[in-house]
Amino acid sequence: METKHLDRVVIRFVGDSGDGMQLTGTEFAKAAAEAGNDISTFPDFPAEIRAPAGSLFGVSGFQLHFSSSEIHTPGDAPDVLVAMNPAGLKTNLKDLVDTGTLIVNTGAFIEANLKKAGYKSNPLEDGTLAKYKVHAVDINHLTMTALEGSELSNKEKGRAKNFFALGLVFWMYGREPEGEIRRIHQQFAKKPGYGEANVKVFKAGYHYGETAEVFQTVYKVPPATFKPGMYRNITGNEAIALGLVVGADLAGKKLFYAGYPITPASSILHSLAKYKNFGTMTFQAEDEIAAMGAALGAAFGGSIAVTASSGPGIALKGEAMGLGVMTELPVVILNIQRGGPSTGLPTKTEQSDLSQSLFGRNGESPLPVLAAKSPGDTFYCAVEAVKIATRYMVPVILLSDGYIANGSEPWPLPNLAAMPRFDVVHRTDPQSYFVYERDPKTLARAWVVPGTPGLEHRIGGIEKDALTGNISYAPENHEKQTHVRAEKVQRIAQDIGELDLSGAESGEVLLIGWGGTYGALRQAQQSLAAQGKSVSHAHLRWLSPLEPGLAKIIHNFKRVVVAELNTGQLRMVLRAQFLVDAIGLNKIQGLPFKVAEVVAAIEKELGVAATKTTSAATQAQANA
Repeated sequence: METKHLDRVVIRFVGDSGDGMQLTGTEFAKAAAEAGNDISTFPDFPAEIRAPAGSLFGVSGFQLHFSSSEIHTPGDAPDVLVAMNPAGLKTNLKDLVDTGTLIVNTGAFIEANLKKAGYKSNPLEDGTLAKYKVHAVDINHLTMTALEGSELSNKEKGRAKNFFALGLVFWMYGREPEGEIRRIHQQFAKKPGYGEANVKVFKAGYHYGETAEVFQTVYKVPPATFKPGMYRNITGNEAIALGLVVGADLAGKKLFYAGYPITPASSILHSLAKYKNFGTMTFQAEDEIAAMGAALGAAFGGSIAVTASSGPGIALKGEAMGLGVMTELPVVILNIQRGGPSTGLPTKTEQSDLSQSLFGRNGESPLPVLAAKSPGDTFYCAVEAVKIATRYMVPVILLSDGYIANGSEPWPLPNLAAMPRFDVVHRTDPQSYFVYERDPKTLARAWVVPGTPGLEHRIGGIEKDALTGNISYAPENHEKQTHVRAEKVQRIAQDIGELDLSGAESGEVLLIGWGGTYGALRQAQQSLAAQGKSVSHAHLRWLSPLEPGLAKIIHNFKRVVVAELNTGQLRMVLRAQFLVDAIGLNKIQGLPFKVAEVVAAIEKELGVAATKTTSAATQAQANA
């Protein structure tokens, strides 16, 4: 048996939504992380809860990129495609690299399933797959054979077939099976019969790889080199929940979370519900409006208040978010973005809620907005959102998206003891208290807990006097308060760190991005820079206020390209603020950028920049 060493591999598991592809991919990702590889994952769910079996729109997929060196994305295209049915093959084959490896569950390639997938003939027999390394395996039959004599029903036995695929891939990439067998038993501890069945099927898949003559090579991906420390594999929503708990602790306060179930934000509530031992209180409201109202009430009462949703829910929260602007209460509002408009693409990723976050409320109601760049980064963004909300007494919007929320990566556990505290101090001195008296540096009003003797006060949605907090319809007062609220948001810039810039501070092309585009953009820039090309990448964490470091460099480049998964929302803002002719690199397909897409776009702009330079030089010579 030959062993080949590879630097990196991209593998994708696809099948029906009931075929367990998410579990299969997650388990293999855990094994890769335990083996010391750097990993990045991209789960891809169907929008329908119970899509018809075998249908194209019911395909569920999980892509994993694992490597012996640092990676930033789940990979442009799979090197290996595991297709559990014809629909999975039909919808994903176009992405498989030429000469890539294709593992197909032939047991599902029956006439009815071929017809549902739109195949007129069986692709396993008509030459369609000639350019790939095809391994046709009847996983259905081999699963049933492995479970002969089991007391499980045939339907229950069939559900274990994903573990056969997992075992086979374990063998292909030299993963030791013992750890996975232990995890299966742990996962099914309450149903040991299912656990034992899945272990049998997993072993059957592993041993099939050993004994089948069609598999002649085992591939090894050596461990990556990480900074010393303890790591865990974490998803974006898991990390954001931990960040909120830690942020509340650093503030010296209890955490209150109010939410309403919506994809892809729902798992934040599930994660936070596990941390009751840290004083976290979770509340599933009857709707989005109630969740926002409850969060405001908790903030009024002196708690660290959080609510989360996706675009449609944020729209419903809009009026109460305006109340938060007027009352100047610290609330963290999480928007885990998905494709829109309306219900749109509930399980697909997009960055189309930036304009909504910046402007989507009635009246002049600016809010600070920051965005996470990766699953692990959401932890630190959540802590920062809690800090800014409490320091400036303002609701803060934290943007994530489906790609970050469901994706995972190795995450070094932080040293919590070394993280700076920002303990909240509630005013208790009633002497000369005015509701809207402000801190001269932050413009924040004092956070007073209702019922504090001598500090009884009223706040509400009608415009307030700039000092006393009494209702005021005075024109000059309204204009003053409007400008003060806006200035308070802008002053957050004094707490923003250095701009995340890769490359020189001047050159041919500046690539600007935000949120989950970070990995593809940074990898593309580093690839081009390694070729000697004058490209820099500025990643924006803060979108309101805009990071001050950007203003210092944006005019130093001949071409500015703004890459985002929308039609150009950040580009519009940058054009207005900096009067720069920014070019858009936009994608609205429910999918993240591929590195190759970004590289191609930047190379095009490099050509334009070079042409302009040559033309300018020619004109200068002519003028001379």
